[in-house]
Amino acid sequence: MALRKAWKSVPKPVRQVIVLVIGGTLIVIGGLLIVLPGPFTLPFVFAGLLVLAGEFVWAERLLERTKHEARKADPRKLFKKKPPRENT
Repeated sequence: MALRKAWKSVPKPVRQVIVLVIGGTLIVIGGLLIVLPGPFTLPFVFAGLLVLAGEFVWAERLLERTKHEARKADPRKLFKKKPPRENT
């Protein structure tokens, strides 16, 4: 509770800059891990959105939309083998 009170005592523009830098860094790391070899790509992107959603309404909406789309994705369909096509 004391940490939350101290965070709220920081002026809003300063809080927004801090959150923007931390959240943006996490999203950039997640984006780089898509191209570079490494595990845990999406958790960095989600963590960045979560940090940004603490201060920005647009990030909160984007996070909710991302959660909704993630629930619709069925991992079983991603790895399902397709039947072989017949050559005619």
